[in-house]
Parts: sequence; C-alpha cells; structure tokens
Amino acid sequence: MTTQLIRHKISVHDYHRMAESGILTEDDRVELLNGEIVEMSPIGPSHTAHVKGINRVLSKLLDGLAIVGVQDPIVLDDLSEPIPDISILKWRDDDYLQAHPTPEDVLLVIEVADSSIGIDREAKRPAYAAAGIPEYWILNIPEKKIEVYKNPREGFYQEVKVVSVTGVLELGWFNLRIEVRELLK
Repeated sequence: MTTQLIRHKISVHDYHRMAESGILTEDDRVELLNGEIVEMSPIGPSHTAHVKGINRVLSKLLDGLAIVGVQDPIVLDDLSEPIPDISILKWRDDDYLQAHPTPEDVLLVIEVADSSIGIDREAKRPAYAAAGIPEYWILNIPEKKIEVYKNPREGFYQEVKVVSVTGVLELGWFNLRIEVRELLK
C-alpha cells in the first residue's frame, strides 16, 4: 500500500501574508506557481547581464508606449504569482502603484533561461498560457535562440516559433521590430 501525500495549495493572499509576517523574506528567492512555493534558480552573471541588456533595449524602444517590468511579480490567478525576468505591460500613469499587474495588463513576458530552461518550459509556459498571457518568450542562452509562444487557448500556446540569433522579432502591438542579436550576447 502506497501512502499518498495530501498537498495544501497556498493562495496569493496567504503567500503575501507569509511575507508580511516574516516567514518569507526578501532573501528567499521564491515565487508562487499553482499554489506551490517554488525556489528560483540562482542568478549568475550571464543571466543578470542579459536581463539588463533586454531592459535597456526594450525601455528605449517602448518609452512612453508601455511599461517594462524587471523581475516584478504578476498575479496570474488566486494561486500563482510568478516573477518573470521581463514583462511588457500596458501603459498606466501610476506604474501599477496600487496592485501588481494581472494577465489583462500584460502584453509580453520574457524569461531568460540558462539553468532554468526546464522550469521556464514545463512550469511557467503552461501557467502563462492558462492565464491568457498573449505572448511569452524564452531567451535560451546556451543555444543562442529565442522561443516565441503566442495565441494562448485552453492552457496552451497555439503558435510556437524559434528565432535564431540572426533573426528578427516583432512587437506586433506597436509595429516594432528587434534584432535578436540585440538581446542575446
């Protein structure tokens, strides 16, 4: 006879209460996915440099059009609050002062993957698709390519393409283009 563990899912509200009471601290590198507190991969110099570079490129390109979030939480639903590396959010004059963005606010989420490729594909991609995040990119650093996922429906992205370092990405909502080599070092 096998013993089955019964898991208790944690809500975003309870997750915030854990942080407010000191159970979780700023030193804890965790995020909430599907009701489970998940430890994030350590951030190395390559990851940090790529996030900074992407932020610089997108902030210039989208100045006054959208907000570029850097490692800021997004509340996907009652059980998930991931912290993507980069998020492109609809413009708001208050910079989301009163509450974290929700899927309706998000245009694009970008994860920079060096050691985290499995989590970014197997845990985060379905969570973003289920929440209706319209577009999701994974910058695959080891393979020097960007995986582009679009058109979420019923928990899955319907469009998938891989763009090499010599390719071009389109930000369709603003009719802008980015050369991949600007994002991958």
